[in-house]
Amino acid sequence: MTANASTDGSAIPASVKSAARTIDILELLAGSERRLTLSEIQRRLDFPKSSLHGLLRTLVARGWVETDDRGTAYSVGLSALRAGATFLDRDPVVQVASAVLARLRRQLDETVHLARLDGADMVYLASRESPHHLRVTSRIGRRLPAHATSLGKAVLSTLDPVDVGAILPAKLAALTPDTVVEHDELRTELSAARVRGWAVEHGQNTPGLTCYAVAIPSMPTVDAISCSIPQTRLNAEHEGQIVTELMAAADEIAQLCRARTPR
Repeated sequence: MTANASTDGSAIPASVKSAARTIDILELLAGSERRLTLSEIQRRLDFPKSSLHGLLRTLVARGWVETDDRGTAYSVGLSALRAGATFLDRDPVVQVASAVLARLRRQLDETVHLARLDGADMVYLASRESPHHLRVTSRIGRRLPAHATSLGKAVLSTLDPVDVGAILPAKLAALTPDTVVEHDELRTELSAARVRGWAVEHGQNTPGLTCYAVAIPSMPTVDAISCSIPQTRLNAEHEGQIVTELMAAADEIAQLCRARTPR
């Protein structure tokens, strides 16, 4: 078996390197909003085109990647969907949160979400859409920078500031003109959220939308639930209701998760 040198000088089996490259391909395609050509994938990943073509051919044959009618552009396939659906079906927080989110959506008449911190991003695991909002694509699986979402701020506010600094990149990306991109300003927001027990962002993720979020108590804290509302419908009374119901729902989810954990 051929091998390559790792960063510490040890040998990396070719099979391990191929596995890593396969994951890189899937992650790249999953993060793209459109199909990517072989040349685009090769340019972004800097893999040898011959080995990249072989990996893509295998992934297509196994259903993890799909191509267009001409076989020149690639996107994730149904096997990837099946793996993701299995994760959601078996995740204990998603399982217990499903009914709570459905009830919360009815109570607030607004869109609610469950998301999890993964690195410096929040990944959406469940959503219940408001009847006021017509969404044509699912948010499930979408990644957004934690610093730009109320969900992320809620989770980050529960962590030690030193850990937050280690998690977030040095340069914070701006999703909208209102996104907080200065670390000092973000620390101020997280401090306020820590005191209140809930986080909020106004148009930092999506223009014209305000989002409130509460972290789900756990060790470690990585999950949060949120409610999104157009700023045109927001008033002090509705804000109070949203925050109250979110905090109660987060505690309920935490209690249900603890009850399912074997002692």
